[in-house]
Amino acid sequence: MTTSPLTLQPAVAASLATWHEMVASRNLDNLLAIVHPDAVFRSPLANSAYHSSAAVALALGTVINVFENFRYHRQLASDDGLNVVLEFSANVGDRQLKGIDLVRFDEDGKIVEFEVMVRPLSGLQALGLEMGKRLGERMAAFK
Repeated sequence: MTTSPLTLQPAVAASLATWHEMVASRNLDNLLAIVHPDAVFRSPLANSAYHSSAAVALALGTVINVFENFRYHRQLASDDGLNVVLEFSANVGDRQLKGIDLVRFDEDGKIVEFEVMVRPLSGLQALGLEMGKRLGERMAAFK
């Protein structure tokens, strides 16, 4: 892993720039343009993955409204330029958390896998409670 964004494949760099613009504006309406239809989402709250671009859009579109004071700190890239790790921090209510987004792209710059890891446990629990309130059982359809 390196910290240089110059190692990204051009299509990945373009999609990642789009992702950062969407997150900064807190508007993920165009997310499906950069997500592969068969993408996989791995939640820090679930044991098994969710499948499809619709699952990715639902999860990320919800969490962008749950997180407060969200910001990315570091970006790391794999040597092949198709994988990135994005370190972030946020609040959920009065709980602070840190986490990483592990994002794998295909050569066309489409997200094929989006995995989230969060710590500490108290932050993860607060996140789970809020996501559960907003999503209910809707994510279960994508297992």
